[in-house]
Amino acid sequence: MKRFYFIFCIIALLPLIMGCRNDIKEVQKYVVTDSVPTQSAEGVTLLYSEYGDVVFELISPKVIMEKGKKPKTLFPEGIRVLFYDSTNRNVRSELTANYAVKYDRSRKMIAKGDVVINNYEKGERLNTEELIWEQKTKMIFTDKFVTITTKDQVIYGEDGMESDESFDNWVIKKPTGTLRFKEKEENSNAK
Repeated sequence: MKRFYFIFCIIALLPLIMGCRNDIKEVQKYVVTDSVPTQSAEGVTLLYSEYGDVVFELISPKVIMEKGKKPKTLFPEGIRVLFYDSTNRNVRSELTANYAVKYDRSRKMIAKGDVVINNYEKGERLNTEELIWEQKTKMIFTDKFVTITTKDQVIYGEDGMESDESFDNWVIKKPTGTLRFKEKEENSNAK
């Protein structure tokens, strides 16, 4: 009797199972493809490390992560990035901006609005309105107007600048301002 009941159930359900089909074009009519799933968080602090050493710390009041074909992370309320030395975790330099967007696949970040970089070891400061940071190459650059303030001079760059991400070695494009050069000391024993 149990066997008869089992066979009856299979025969009764067989038309239902065989009748189900999913035409991909019909299903796509009901799928929303232009919506991008997002996640957001507030009061975010992220640490990035390489080989166990913290390289930089990213701090932002609000983060929005958008997934989809071009995943990106938005920092609509500003960003602060602290770059550390590799030995004592001392802050070597700091980047701040009013807004930033990071493109996840290319690992490129664009910071906008009152962008400031301070190199605390060298006592130098960069001011600009837009800066691009490529994490793959560990370089920062801009083609916007920049002001770099050192311990003894202020230099302007009409066509931007480029530097390593710690703002240690920078080059200004089309510099202007009062530039000071150190003269070589002559050897006093020379005849």
